[in-house]
Amino acid sequence: MNTSSAPRYTDLISSLPKEEGILEPYSYQYQGFWYSPVGMQGIIDCQQHFQAHKNDTFLVTSPKSGTTWLKAILFALINREAYHPQDPHHPLLNKTPHQLVPFLELLKPSDYDLFSNSSNRIFACHISSVSLPKSIMQEGKIVYLCRDIKDTFVSLFHFSNKANFRPSAISLEDAFNLFCKGVTLSGPIWDQILGYWKESLERPHKVLFMRYEEMMQEPHLQLRRLAKFLGKPFSQEEEKSGLPDQIIKLCSFDSMSKLEVNKTGTLVGAISNDSFFRSGVVGDWKNYLTAEMASKLDQITEKKFRDSGLSFTMLPSI
Repeated sequence: MNTSSAPRYTDLISSLPKEEGILEPYSYQYQGFWYSPVGMQGIIDCQQHFQAHKNDTFLVTSPKSGTTWLKAILFALINREAYHPQDPHHPLLNKTPHQLVPFLELLKPSDYDLFSNSSNRIFACHISSVSLPKSIMQEGKIVYLCRDIKDTFVSLFHFSNKANFRPSAISLEDAFNLFCKGVTLSGPIWDQILGYWKESLERPHKVLFMRYEEMMQEPHLQLRRLAKFLGKPFSQEEEKSGLPDQIIKLCSFDSMSKLEVNKTGTLVGAISNDSFFRSGVVGDWKNYLTAEMASKLDQITEKKFRDSGLSFTMLPSI
């Protein structure tokens, strides 16, 4: 945010609803969703200054829904002509997915120009559909990834205490209560998911709705679906050479978590890179949530998604 707009931002944030945050000390409600002060500043900046290009790809997620994994897949898929997945100097071997696919709301307006000459720009964000810059919906293609609500919560809880942004660690019970109230980064999570679900139904050529569990169970099918949506389907030659398998292997949790670049260093000088690779397991919530907690989240999900045509109870089990 530029210096001249700082007073206006200060006035705005002081007027917004404020609650304790799961990831940070406080969250603020902006345009119906909860964000950290830094994230909200970035959203306002990109609403005012970011201009999408025709060939842009945007990955949108709720935090801890498989963002890092799909960032890597998108980069490898879109740039496969420039960087073969078996290239020993592939960028994903010495840079993190977050360096190669930046979070839009963590960029400053002056950073946008760094990507202006690229013909295949890829950005990620946690921004709700109602708060996305209008040019993104008009020009770019959006890939939306969601995950089982219970696993998303458990992953967020662990990540929050690993990030250590709060003055003290948050308990599972306190984090759960805030999450159920919808007071979580880019939450309520149900409203964010529904927003992009509806966009995907209304504009299937612009918004692709994906699920983490389907990516895990059917990686080849989902990779081909993703490639086709982006207008970059695999050729017969690529299929015969095993290119889809090579991309999946390069971007797998097992491969990426072992790379030195993903085990050391920090994202934007704050969050350790290794905190983005905890387990990636489907159903890990069973190790942390009581039956009552799981039931409550399922009940909220069922109520929120009723009559939408979207059901998480029908997700594949692994």
